[in-house]
Amino acid sequence: MDNPVTPRDAGRPGPRRRDRHGRGMRGPVAPPQVPLAASRGEVFADLVQDSVERLERRWPQLSDIDFVVLDVPRLEGPEEMWNDEAVPLGGTVPAREDRRGRVVVYRRPVEIRTKGRDERAALVHEVVVEQVAELLGLTPETVDPRYGED
Repeated sequence: MDNPVTPRDAGRPGPRRRDRHGRGMRGPVAPPQVPLAASRGEVFADLVQDSVERLERRWPQLSDIDFVVLDVPRLEGPEEMWNDEAVPLGGTVPAREDRRGRVVVYRRPVEIRTKGRDERAALVHEVVVEQVAELLGLTPETVDPRYGED
């Protein structure tokens, strides 16, 4: 043997990159800056944020409102049960002296009702406009003049 292979130092354990056959995970499938790395929840939150930024140009007082994304609506109490009514897509919590006003958008009910990203973005914007209008005591057409246009 002209070039002997030196065995790995047994006293120095190091991280194994692959299994003993040279296969296995090599690293992440996609780097973090690629859209594949974003979860569905993060993509949905970005859609809500885009809609809010679009409305804040016209309504600066929206900076005093918190916008929250929840997966599904919660039941109010242990005795409350689901009924045959439609599942809400969003909701509002009015401001109090110790808490800011809040607009809530429910991710799963919106995702179930849409097929693609563009359709989802349009429905998210509709929900945000409706909830902002309810919180401000205005009509949705006043909040966004393009409300309801396809």
